[in-house]
Amino acid sequence: MEYKGRAQEDERLVYGKNPVAELLKSGSGVDTVFLADTLPPAVAGYYMALAKEAGAVAKQVRAAKLRSICGVDSHQGVAAFAASVEYATLDDLLQRAADQQHAPFLVLADGVEDPHNLGAIIRSALLCGADGVVIPKRGGAAITPTVMKASAGAAARLPVARVANIGETVRRLKEQNVFVYCADMDGVPLYKNNLTGPIALVMGSEGSGVSALVKKLCDGVISLPMAARGTGVDSFNVSVAAGIILYEIQHQRQAD
Repeated sequence: MEYKGRAQEDERLVYGKNPVAELLKSGSGVDTVFLADTLPPAVAGYYMALAKEAGAVAKQVRAAKLRSICGVDSHQGVAAFAASVEYATLDDLLQRAADQQHAPFLVLADGVEDPHNLGAIIRSALLCGADGVVIPKRGGAAITPTVMKASAGAAARLPVARVANIGETVRRLKEQNVFVYCADMDGVPLYKNNLTGPIALVMGSEGSGVSALVKKLCDGVISLPMAARGTGVDSFNVSVAAGIILYEIQHQRQAD
């Protein structure tokens, strides 16, 4: 179902309870879910939970506003904009490095939920020479118009692979002799790590960081020393941390 008055070429409007629920469960890129303020709280809560799992933003709007967005009365109180994005595969990212005759350099987002953070990470990855970014199909932001905007267009230039399982992707990369690091507060300070050669960096979610299983699978853990101890500000924003680490990786790879 498409509403040309609102949707852009890279978006399609889906409305109705079942179509929106299936869209969110499918792992397709969803930017925003609109919920009428007349929905029962339990129903609204169900779609909010689905939206969070799919990395989408859920907004409650007046029923008249939703009618204007959809252009019909049969929206059942639920609508969503789905982005049409062509994702790469992990093999595509590795082949890109091979074609450019350098060691692979990848970034993995393990549950990064904020589309602005994901966009900023992709932007830094492009500028620091990464071969691509890997995101999960569930439990993290997808490539949506919001991500595209936050990346300043980098998401249209740098390949992004969407995988079923980040942990399995780490295993595959290690089989390809790619050294996988993750960022966490209990790791080795950034400047003490050798970040040359085939490398992948895992950045975790905003709330809980890299998942325990993925962290256990990684070859090394990187931390960023901080000056403002005891202030209550105990960590960098995930996209800021990614930018710092990616720049150091780029610096070491160029000097190698």
